Amino acid sequence: MAIEIRTESAIAPDSRNLIDASQAALLEAFPPDECFSFSAEELDTPNTQFLVARIDGRAMGCVALVDQIKYGEIKRLFVSPKARGIGVARALMIALESAAEDIGLTHLRLETGEQLAEAVSLYRSLGYTDRGAFGDYPDIASNLFMEKAVGIEVTIS
Repeated sequence: MAIEIRTESAIAPDSRNLIDASQAALLEAFPPDECFSFSAEELDTPNTQFLVARIDGRAMGCVALVDQIKYGEIKRLFVSPKARGIGVARALMIALESAAEDIGLTHLRLETGEQLAEAVSLYRSLGYTDRGAFGDYPDIASNLFMEKAVGIEVTIS
């Protein structure tokens, strides 16, 4: 079974369905005031790439890369329960990291929470490490902030 990943519109019907399912999963893990997710409209911007994973043509997962100029922010990593455990999330993250490198980003950051144990385990296995709060996120107990350097960083002295 091949996993096909492409950049798609965040406001397309399949994308909206994935975003809605992602939001429902977040609300099962966190109270509403501790969910810092982006809507489809907020992800439908020129500085965002919305990646969708398809298996046999069916949308089974997504992730967004938001270019924040100094770093890329990862939003909305989600895999349909029907497609979990077969590498869809890892494939999405590898595609996202490649996209970040392609546009010249050198660091990726994300906000998650320990309640999302499978996601945290995936991020750690891919080399993401803990860091302090960034952007406008509150530094509250439920938040876990992570980052990873990507691409080639050249220092000239």
